[in-house]
Amino acid sequence: MPDNSGFIADTEPFRRELLAHCYRMLGSIQDAEDLVQETYLRAWRSYGGFEGRSSVRTWLYQIATNGCLTELAKRSRRMLPSGLCGPEQDPTAYLESAGTEVNWLQPAPDAMVTPDSADPAAIVTAREGLRLALLDQYITAFEDANAAALERLLLADATIEAPPLRTWFTGRKTCVPFLRDYVLGSPGDWRMLATSANGQPAAVAYTRDRDGNYQPYGICVLTVTGQGIRQIRSFADPSLVTLFESWLDPSRGSGTG
Repeated sequence: MPDNSGFIADTEPFRRELLAHCYRMLGSIQDAEDLVQETYLRAWRSYGGFEGRSSVRTWLYQIATNGCLTELAKRSRRMLPSGLCGPEQDPTAYLESAGTEVNWLQPAPDAMVTPDSADPAAIVTAREGLRLALLDQYITAFEDANAAALERLLLADATIEAPPLRTWFTGRKTCVPFLRDYVLGSPGDWRMLATSANGQPAAVAYTRDRDGNYQPYGICVLTVTGQGIRQIRSFADPSLVTLFESWLDPSRGSGTG
């Protein structure tokens, strides 16, 4: 039988970086978590025969990488709408869903895939002060249903992608009417919490239902330059809200109240 205490001491320090590694290969937090669990199970089973010819870290990475490659051979890579078709130029066009045949790329909370020794909030604050200021303006504009404010934030060639929709838009002249007429609604229809995902500013989003309660919507990830927002990727997946909420600073409170 493997030595549980020795195995845990030798392997546990690498769990989070293995999760980040598997996420980068698979594009899904859920799939990455499953793969890491499988990696540790396989490593535990063969731990007694580990001869130390490589470091434990290298050994774990080999198991994880082989597992990811096996998974990728079984299914297509995860996609974004821009990888499926060209942009829609008409903001009033029918919004086409890709259906269940497409595996969508998912965002990951920075705090989840950042080494324990690093403080994600401190890193983002230090390196991305301007981007966070643009994120705050984006959240305020969305919560106020202020299309004019969003127009000022978006670059002329800005794009909007919203999995699981296949339809996506490019250009401020197309994106702003789409947001104004089909997304923003009325002031107070949206609530958002600032966070970060994939090294970029992001927001956990909630929508108000007919009873006035806020329900989880998904995660919006922004690509920001010094001139404004270049890209909005809105992942309409309530399960991502639960995931991101678990990594938020508790002092920020809840967006559902």
